[in-house]
Amino acid sequence: MRIDILTLFPEIALAPLGESMMKRAQKAEIVEIHAHDLREWTTDKHRKTDDYLCGGGQGMLLKPEPIFAAIEELRRDDSLVVLLTPQGKVFKQAIARELTSASHLIFLCGHYEGVDHRVIDELVDLELSIGDYILTNGAIAAAVVTDAIVRLLPGALGDARSTVDESFSDPNLLEAPAYTKPIEFRGMKVPEIFLSGHHAKIEEWKKEQAVIRTRRNRPDLLGDTEPGL
Repeated sequence: MRIDILTLFPEIALAPLGESMMKRAQKAEIVEIHAHDLREWTTDKHRKTDDYLCGGGQGMLLKPEPIFAAIEELRRDDSLVVLLTPQGKVFKQAIARELTSASHLIFLCGHYEGVDHRVIDELVDLELSIGDYILTNGAIAAAVVTDAIVRLLPGALGDARSTVDESFSDPNLLEAPAYTKPIEFRGMKVPEIFLSGHHAKIEEWKKEQAVIRTRRNRPDLLGDTEPGL
C-alpha cells in the first residue's frame, strides 16, 4: 500500500508515523507513506494556498488550484482520495478495515474553514471525520486514520491475533478488563477466574465484563444514550 498525505504541515502528519509499529511496517515495505506540502503546487510568488470565502463570511478556505494540481499529479488509476473534514462520515474500525483493500490512498487534509467545494465535487471519493470536534488542521486526523489502517495490514503487527482481540473487533462491545503479573499489587488482586484454568468460564466472564464496560463507557454502542463526562 502507498499513502500520500497532502497538507500544509507534513511534519505534523509524519511525526507519529515514524515510530513503533508504523516505522517497522515501512521498513518492512508493508506500506509506503509520504507527506507533501500543498504549497509545492502553488504558482504565485507568495505560495498562497487559501483565500477569502465567496459571498462573505469569516475565515479562509483552501483554494482549488493547488489541490487539483497536486491530486492530478499523485493520483493513479487505483487511487482513492479521502478528505479529512469535520463534515465527513465518522471514522470507525469497520471503515479502517475496508480501506486496507486500497492499494493507494491520498489523504487531503482540511485547514482553515475547509476546502473549496469544487474539490469535493470533482476529486474526493470519501469524506472522513475522526470525531465530533474541531482540530487546528487535518494532518493530525490523517495520522490517526493512517495508523488505524496500517496496523491492520498483514504483517504490520507481530501477532496476527492482535487485531482480532481488541476493542471494536466486535463493533458493539469494548474489550473486557485485562490483567498481568503480579497476581496481587498493592492489595488489588487479579480476579480469581483467571487463576482457575477454566478457559470456557474465563471467556464467559470476559463477555459479561465487556457488556458492563461498554454500558458504562459507550452506552451508545448498545443503543443507549451517549455517555457523559
